[in-house]
Amino acid sequence: MKQIYSEILQFRGSHYDFGYKQGELLKDSLTVENRRRQWKVRKPRFVVEEGEAKDAITQFAPQLWHELEGLRDGLKWPMEKVLMEFGGYRVDYKRSGCSIMTGNGYFIRNYDYMPKTYEGRYCLYQPADGGYAIAGPTQRITGRMDGINEHGLVLGYNFMHRKKPGDGFICCMIGRLVLESCANVDEAAAMLKEIPHRHSFSYIVFDRSNRTYVVEASPRGVETRESDVCTNHFELQKKENRNHLLDSMKRMESINNARPHINGAYDAFRHMNDTDKGVFSKQYSNWAGTIHTSGYLPQDMKAWFALGGDKEPVEFDFSDWLIGKDVALSKITGEIDTDIPFVHMEKGAYWSARR
Repeated sequence: MKQIYSEILQFRGSHYDFGYKQGELLKDSLTVENRRRQWKVRKPRFVVEEGEAKDAITQFAPQLWHELEGLRDGLKWPMEKVLMEFGGYRVDYKRSGCSIMTGNGYFIRNYDYMPKTYEGRYCLYQPADGGYAIAGPTQRITGRMDGINEHGLVLGYNFMHRKKPGDGFICCMIGRLVLESCANVDEAAAMLKEIPHRHSFSYIVFDRSNRTYVVEASPRGVETRESDVCTNHFELQKKENRNHLLDSMKRMESINNARPHINGAYDAFRHMNDTDKGVFSKQYSNWAGTIHTSGYLPQDMKAWFALGGDKEPVEFDFSDWLIGKDVALSKITGEIDTDIPFVHMEKGAYWSARR
C-alpha cells in the first residue's frame, strides 16, 4: 500500500493573483519536473494557438484567462507552454473509469484514473473579480475533476472514449468553466451544449433541486437525459460507445442493486468507497483505478473527500469557508494499493518504453 496525500489550497482574491500564487508553488515542484519528462516520451498530438485559445476561454469564463496570465508570470514561462500544460484547450486525454450516483441531497463520485497524472491538490477558491467560488480537486492545475460552487451546483464527469477528437476543451477545463459560470443544472446543461468538446464524456450535474442531468457530450453532438447513476457508456448516443462495456455495466448494476439498502448520503458513500462493493476499482495500471471518492451535499453546502478505499471522508463546510472561516487542515492523506508513482510526490512519474 502506498501512502499518498492531497494538499489543500485555499485562496481568496483575483484570478491573476491566484494564478501567480500557483505558479510560485509549482515552480520547483515534482509535478512540473515529472511533466517535463512526460513530454519527452509523449509527443503532443495537438496544436495550441494562443489567440484561438484565448478567444475560446474568454467566451465562457473571461476571468480564467487572467489566471493563466498569473501562472505565466509566476512560473516565468512563455504563454505557449502554460497553455500546453494548463490551458485545457485541444489537449489529449487517456482512457479512464469513474462512477457517479446521486440521491436525495447527495452526489457521490469515484474518480478512477492513473496515479502518474494525479496532482494531489484540493482547492477552495473564491474569486474577487467575477465568477463563482468552487471547492474540489484539481486536474492540470486550472481544471476541476469534480466540485461544488457557491450556488450548490455540483459537477463530475465520466470518460466514454477518445476516438475522433475535435477542436475544443478537455474534461477538467469544462468542469471548471461550468462550475465557475453556472448556478444550476439548467444553466449547466445549456452551457455544455455550447462548449466545444475535445473528447467524448458524460458530464453529470446536480443541484439543490435534487435534479440530476447526465449530459452526453462528444465532438459530434450533445444530448441530455435525467438519471441518478452514470458509469462509462452513453444511453442516448449509443453509436459513440466503446465495444467493451462489461466493466461499466457491472459498476452500474452494483449501484442500482444497492439502491433499496441505501438510506442516505453516508450509505451511498460507503457503497462507492468500500473496496468490496463492486464499484471501487484497483485497475491503476489500466488507467482505471479509484484514486478518490468525492461526496457533495448541496443543500447543506458540505463536501466530502477520501483518498483510497475503505476510508471515512474528510468533511468541508463550504458555507463556513465562503464567509471567511479557513479549513484547518493542510493535507488529506490516504492509501492506494499500487506501486505506480504519483506525479506530485515521487520522481519517475512519467512514461517509459514499458509503461
